[in-house]
Amino acid sequence: MAEEHHIGNFDGGAFFSLHDFDSSGAWTPDEIQRTYGLEDETAKEVTQEKRDEVPREVLKLMDWNGDGMVDKAEWMRFLDGGGHLPDFGLGPGHHGDDEYEYEIHHFEKYHDENTKEEDLIHPEDIEHFRKHDMEAEEEYQQEKLDEMAIVEKNIPQKFRKGS
Repeated sequence: MAEEHHIGNFDGGAFFSLHDFDSSGAWTPDEIQRTYGLEDETAKEVTQEKRDEVPREVLKLMDWNGDGMVDKAEWMRFLDGGGHLPDFGLGPGHHGDDEYEYEIHHFEKYHDENTKEEDLIHPEDIEHFRKHDMEAEEEYQQEKLDEMAIVEKNIPQKFRKGS
């Protein structure tokens, strides 16, 4: 997780803020799960037991005041004491949007700024651009619907003529 998310580029406070997704000043159990990638579609096979274990164990390490969250002071105290986030064997974690995740988990690892479009042939590349194509098609279809004065498929059957 550290290498792929460029953790070495952040100080402790910046790392904390980056993972305080709701900017509340504390990491909630949900934010801890998100940091470890448990909110990502790639984690659908992770058991509920493991999903519960991750925040529970992280809170045991850092939640000094027992409020069920990790605030910035607790995080900094943990770091200053030589602490590191535990590795639960879940991979690098996911907490950005699809573009960010593709960039740091795949493109930076296997490609560079000189990569040509025709070189993007890994399954991850194909899936990534398939999502782009699907999003573009959905947007096109929505634009067509937005241009219509009446969208007949939105009218319940019982109110349509001839029903």
